[in-house]
Amino acid sequence: MTLMPLTFSSSVAVVAAASYATVTSSRKFPLVSFKKLPHRSRCRGSVRAMSELVQDKEAVVSASTSLYDTTPNELNHSRTLLDARTEEDLISGLRKEKEAGRLPPNVASGMEELYWNYKNAVLSSGASRADQTVISNMSVAFDRMLLGVEHPYTFNPYHKAIREPFDYYQFVHTYIRPLIDFKNSYVGNVSLFSELEDKIRQGHNVVLISNHQSEADPAVISLLLEAQCPYIGENIKCVAGDRVITDPLCKPFSMGRNLICVYSKKHMNDDLELVDMKRKANTRSLKEMATLLRSGSQIIWIAPSGGRDRPDPSTGEWFPAPFDSSSVDNMRRLVEHSGAPGHIYPMSLLCYDIMPPPPKVEKEIGEKRLVGFHGTGLSIAPEISFLDVTADCNNPNEAKEAYSQAMYKSVNEQYKTLNSAINQGRGIEASTSTVSLSQPWN
Repeated sequence: MTLMPLTFSSSVAVVAAASYATVTSSRKFPLVSFKKLPHRSRCRGSVRAMSELVQDKEAVVSASTSLYDTTPNELNHSRTLLDARTEEDLISGLRKEKEAGRLPPNVASGMEELYWNYKNAVLSSGASRADQTVISNMSVAFDRMLLGVEHPYTFNPYHKAIREPFDYYQFVHTYIRPLIDFKNSYVGNVSLFSELEDKIRQGHNVVLISNHQSEADPAVISLLLEAQCPYIGENIKCVAGDRVITDPLCKPFSMGRNLICVYSKKHMNDDLELVDMKRKANTRSLKEMATLLRSGSQIIWIAPSGGRDRPDPSTGEWFPAPFDSSSVDNMRRLVEHSGAPGHIYPMSLLCYDIMPPPPKVEKEIGEKRLVGFHGTGLSIAPEISFLDVTADCNNPNEAKEAYSQAMYKSVNEQYKTLNSAINQGRGIEASTSTVSLSQPWN
C-alpha cells in the first residue's frame, strides 16, 4: 500500500439477485492508465470441479455476509462477475460489463491484466485446485471492483474496516493467502508481537515504524501473525497514502483495513492547485490520529519513507527506503502527548515479490499490477527509547535525526536477516543474536 511518511490493504462477498438496469455507454468515468494484455487461452474444468468451485464460493459468500439484501447498492448491482464459474465466464463477463458502459475501458483492461498475472502467480504455487482458487477469488475481486465503479466509496480521514454486510477484511485475506509461500516465510521475534499485544490490551499505545514494500503489506502482516496474534491484524491502523483509496483496482482491498488517510509527501506537489487541499486534509488526519491515541489501546503502523521501497537501479537489490525524520518525530511526539503509555517499535517487512511496485514513483493513478507467489518475512525488534538514543545530542534537530537513524538502522538490520532467510535460502539458520526466526503457523 502506498503510504505517506506513513503507510495499506482487504475479503469475500455476495450481492443481491436483482438485475442491473442498462447503463448507456456515454457515462463518464475517471481515466486510469493501463496496458492492454493479449488474449489467453481459457481453462477447462470437469463437471465435478465446477461443482466444487460453486460450493467453495457459496461457503465464502455465506461466511462474508448475511445482511447484503438490505444494502441498496448491492440490490442494484450486476451479478455477472460474481456468478462466473469458469475463466471464459469471467473474461467474457468483464468484456460485457465494459460494452454495457458499466466499466470504463481502461479499468476493464487493467482488471483483465490483473487476472492473468494473478492466475500465473497462484498456479505457480503448485497448490491443489489452484485453478479453482483463481476463478473463485478473482470473480469476487472483480465484483467488488465493479461495485466500486458503479457506487464509488469515499474514505473518511479515519476509515474503519468494513466487516459487514460484506467482510472486506476476510476478502483480502482470501485473495492474498494463495500468493504467500508459507514454507519459505518467517517471522522474526514473534514473542515481541505477543508482548505488544498484551500492552495494547492494557490500554497502552503502540506504533510500528516500518519500511513499506507492496500494496499487500497490511494483509501480509495479518496473515503471518494470524496463528499467534490475530488481534494485531484486525486492530492495526495503517497510515495510508491517497493512491490506495482512489485507484479502482485497489480500493476494495483498502476498504477492509483500518486506515488513517493522508497525502504522501512524494505526491504532494503532483498538482500545484491541490497542494493546499492536501495539506488541510493531512491536518485533519493528524487530528484524528491524536484523538485515537488519547483513547489508548491503539496500534498504528507507519512507513516514514513516504512510499514503497524500490530496488537499487544499479544492482537490482531491494532495501528499505530512507526514513523521513520529521515523520518519525511527529509520531513520537503524538505518542508522548497522548496521555496514555506509549511504545514505538522498529519493524521490518520483506514481501515485494508478492506485488512489486513500479520501478519508479508514478504520478498517474492506475499502475500496472504485477503479482507473484513468494516467501515473505516480518520482523520486530525491541522498542527504542528516545531518551537513550538522544542523550548526547546537543539540540532538537540533532536528536530528531539520531532517533530516526536508530529506527532505520534496526529496520535495515532485520531486513538483512529476512533476506538471508528467504532470498538466500538459509531459512531458520539465518537467525541472529537479535532476530530469532520462526514459523508460528507450523
